Amino acid sequence: MIEDGTGLLTIGELARATGLSVRTIRYWSDEGALPPVARSTGGYRLYDAGSVARLELVRTLRELGLGLADVRRVLTGETTVGEVAAAHVAALEAQIRALKVTRAVLSTVARRGSTVEEMTLMNKLARLSAAERRRILDDFMAEVFEGIGTADPDIRQRLRFAAADLPDDPTPAQVDAWVELAELIQDPEFRATMRKMIEFNAADRGPDVPAGSSLWFMSRLIQLAGGALEDGVAPGSPRAGAVLRELIGDADPAAVRERLASATDVRLARYRELSAIVNGLEPPSSYEEEFGWVVAALGSHAAR
Repeated sequence: MIEDGTGLLTIGELARATGLSVRTIRYWSDEGALPPVARSTGGYRLYDAGSVARLELVRTLRELGLGLADVRRVLTGETTVGEVAAAHVAALEAQIRALKVTRAVLSTVARRGSTVEEMTLMNKLARLSAAERRRILDDFMAEVFEGIGTADPDIRQRLRFAAADLPDDPTPAQVDAWVELAELIQDPEFRATMRKMIEFNAADRGPDVPAGSSLWFMSRLIQLAGGALEDGVAPGSPRAGAVLRELIGDADPAAVRERLASATDVRLARYRELSAIVNGLEPPSSYEEEFGWVVAALGSHAAR
């Protein structure tokens, strides 16, 4: 304390009183977080008892991670500690999510022994913001469904769910799956295949056809084909013809076969598998045998 009866402290005395370094106090003072209350005749900064309390508050806020700009706003009353803290919580949560993604990417790279190029691509795709990831999905959905108003709405809903976003704490397997899924839904050839499937679905749907009927057909196909396989029914046999009639009625077997060929594309099966991994679900069965049997039976009976 200087000996002039004012009770003011020099910066050195303030440092000793608070345990902070002179350099730190000078820096905070220069940044406007701790302005001096006066200057000595020699031009040195002077502080009072209120400065000690203010300095302790600055130190606490800094230890909580606030930048000096936020500290100044709190001290001048422009905002409250609670408001700044809430903003920092949101920022820290975003940083934590980014760190978790980085950890998952590095774990995947370590496991796969990826090249520098693969690692760069994986990191780029995995670190996309949530908004950027939604944009990729929205672009995919828009291209696949554009101008097709009669497609089964359940299919649209399932496709959007299937291409879900990364969870906040992804596993390396989920990062791996998301990267491959993101590449897949941006592939023009895959988009064309998916759109063809949607066009087939919408071709003969009237306004009164209930939602979910497409999925019911697929379930029925799996059930009937599975039974035929268990019973050893050959695709070209008369019994197979009876199964087909139960499944498709009087529809043209060649037309149905063409539609099923698009729906059973290997990349669509991979899409479903990757989607399940990203969503933390067990990968679904592809029912390759059942679909293969129906396609073979349709081909055999269409030729007659």
